Amino acid sequence: MDLATRSRSDGRGASDDPWAVPVLAPRRNGPADRFATRLRGRHPAAVFFAAVLAGFALLAALSIALGLLLTDVVLHSGGIARSDDSIVKSLAEERTPFLTDASEVGSTVGGAPLLPILVGLIAIACALTRRWVIAGFAVFALVVESATYRVTSLAVPRERPHVPRLENLPADASYPSGHTAAAIAVYVGLVLLITSRFRDRGLRLAAWVMAMAIPIFVALSRLYRGMHHPLDLGGGLVVGVGALLVLLFACRAANAARAARRPQRPARFSRTAETRSAQPVA
Repeated sequence: MDLATRSRSDGRGASDDPWAVPVLAPRRNGPADRFATRLRGRHPAAVFFAAVLAGFALLAALSIALGLLLTDVVLHSGGIARSDDSIVKSLAEERTPFLTDASEVGSTVGGAPLLPILVGLIAIACALTRRWVIAGFAVFALVVESATYRVTSLAVPRERPHVPRLENLPADASYPSGHTAAAIAVYVGLVLLITSRFRDRGLRLAAWVMAMAIPIFVALSRLYRGMHHPLDLGGGLVVGVGALLVLLFACRAANAARAARRPQRPARFSRTAETRSAQPVA
């Protein structure tokens, strides 16, 4: 029985709890539920970290494989490398003071210190209310994204665009776009949690438009500032979405493990006791 079903059987809908997040509820016999079953008896936190580590390993391997495919195969096919570089050169030629300031805002929105502070505040608020799964989602979505970006950039060193760059960062860390990945992992992740409770389609649509607009703004800002090629943004998309999938799986597995540890209510005994108490005493 998943968490949503259990809440209905208890006589309380998921909407009764303002902190309930339906998207984190495991499906009966789903992948997360089966993963938790294999680790039966383990603490939910142990199940969570096991899922995070396994997911990170898979995501890092996928990201590195795609990066090697890009640098060793795709960029040597036709004029792809030239086209990938020319887009950034065109943006650099059209720089203006206003656009430069706007790109700085976009980079700030998608990077440190703003994102770590935002995630930290969310985690503290959730920890104070003992909503550990939500806190874990917020923190480790960014952790998994950052770790995957770091491992990939080291394993797949790609030179940044040959234009005047507006930031002083390592020149061989173009792939993937860490800012794009982080914006997806944090902003899209938060909207995913929030909108899973929304019933109004208009609110969901507005929230998702904003969730998509922020990473796009961040990605374009990184191109404008000469920090990445367009294909690097695709790598950031894979890392950001992958980090969200890893944390969705880990949180659902942790919730499944927590539900399995809860004692079952002796419903049959209770009904028998009520029947006996209702019988007249001779």
